[in-house]
Amino acid sequence: MVHFSKFKIFSIVLLCVLSLLYAVPNVVGDEALEEWQSSMPSWLPGQTVNLGLDLQGGSYRLLRVEFQDVLQQRVRDLRTEVRNAARGARIRISGLATEGLSVVVRPQRAEQIDELAVVLADLNPDFELIQEGADENSPPTRIRLNFRQFAQDDLTASIMQQAIEVIRRRVDALGTTEPLIQQQGDDRILVQLPGATSFPPIPRGQLSIHLVDINASQTQIAQGNAPEGSQIVPYAESPLGAVSIRRDPIVRGDNLVGASTGVGIAGDPVVNFRFDGEGARKFGDATVEHTGRQMAIVLDGEVLSAPVIREPILGGAGQISGNFTVQDASDLALILRSGALPAELTPLEERTVGPSLGADSVAAGQTASLIAIGFVTLFMIAAYGLFGGFAMFALSINIAAIFALLSALGATLTLPGIAGIVLTIGIAVDANVLIFERIREELRNGRTPISAIDSGYGRALTTIIDASLTTLIAAACLFAFGAGPIRGFAVTLAVGILTSMFTAIMVTRLMVVLWLRQTKPSTLPL
Repeated sequence: MVHFSKFKIFSIVLLCVLSLLYAVPNVVGDEALEEWQSSMPSWLPGQTVNLGLDLQGGSYRLLRVEFQDVLQQRVRDLRTEVRNAARGARIRISGLATEGLSVVVRPQRAEQIDELAVVLADLNPDFELIQEGADENSPPTRIRLNFRQFAQDDLTASIMQQAIEVIRRRVDALGTTEPLIQQQGDDRILVQLPGATSFPPIPRGQLSIHLVDINASQTQIAQGNAPEGSQIVPYAESPLGAVSIRRDPIVRGDNLVGASTGVGIAGDPVVNFRFDGEGARKFGDATVEHTGRQMAIVLDGEVLSAPVIREPILGGAGQISGNFTVQDASDLALILRSGALPAELTPLEERTVGPSLGADSVAAGQTASLIAIGFVTLFMIAAYGLFGGFAMFALSINIAAIFALLSALGATLTLPGIAGIVLTIGIAVDANVLIFERIREELRNGRTPISAIDSGYGRALTTIIDASLTTLIAAACLFAFGAGPIRGFAVTLAVGILTSMFTAIMVTRLMVVLWLRQTKPSTLPL
């Protein structure tokens, strides 16, 4: 255990030097860091540890995903499918309605109940068909299609994942560093944006293009009475009021593949968009068939613009104009590029953490760390003399290695993460205490200094590895099942355990061995 090859010595020294180099950007300050990055070779590390929301300030929002609206829409869609299927089978029906998450319908001729059941049986596998009578003993007179529970669960899980992905794309496009976007509970999404002074709006971004219904009079529009197959939709921030549009869209935003800002004919900001092959075909066919008519571009239930189709548009590209500022057009293009949210999101909680509060947290963490290191240093030197000094030097390497790894991994440091580092300080010293006590035992048994050191390190090694592994398992469980700050604590704890094993076992042993070779002592200062 006291023999070190030249290669092993070189490797340990190299790792220590790299740790210090990677940790330096975290302690030099912003101005010195810029000089460091500009004056030093590009291959030297210049990355600092990302600070979390609680350390550098930022925005926090808790959102609830409104699943019920989407589930109800699926039921309404099924009602339309039931009507079309019965019409196709030439079965006259009555009482077609939705009841909660079910669709109920009855044939006008009771003897066609079985025939209607056959038509509707395979209409949608997500719905369970049940024949009902007036009571348990009566023959069935109507059919109920219930939304199956497993289908609801699959749909809500899919909506949740899609919503998180869309939010992530929109936030990433804003250039926010290390945002935290994760599911909380069954129907909530937590979004944290470190460094952001406000939370950007998250509209649903559901785009569709409809034909304007020319059969609707201004009186009908004013009274909100749309003709069958149409709906009244208001203009977005426009004195034009509202317009009647056909309910079925020409093309939906699902077919959108690109959006960018541009300049219109009048020099005003516009948004240019482009459809995929299917969308381009639908859009082109509609503009050929309805040249001269108005089409409405609708976003989240509001008409952005309703231009007249002057000529067929066959390239699959279009333009959205309106009373846009440059920022409005840029925001809309971003929303369209990132895709539509699958469901409405309701803000439940929103707050902004000021940078001064984060600075106070950093200062408190630094103070706690310095006090902890100070007391530990006094104890180690008082208890173990020179060897305690070796342990404290290794501890400084350990702390540098923690920040080096966090910087290299791009991890985010939070206040609980600082707690994990402080805890690691104690764990790192514990390993050295264990080793030094083993060496003392060997000295009391009459061994020579070299033999006592060799035996002490050897006997303590297994215990240190076992203790570190159990702590690593605990940290892995915290990371796997925890969230937010708990994960930050788990990351710094796990990184600290790994670096502690390196410094306690390798770095201190190297220093002790080099001291032995240099001084060849007859007794040990323990």
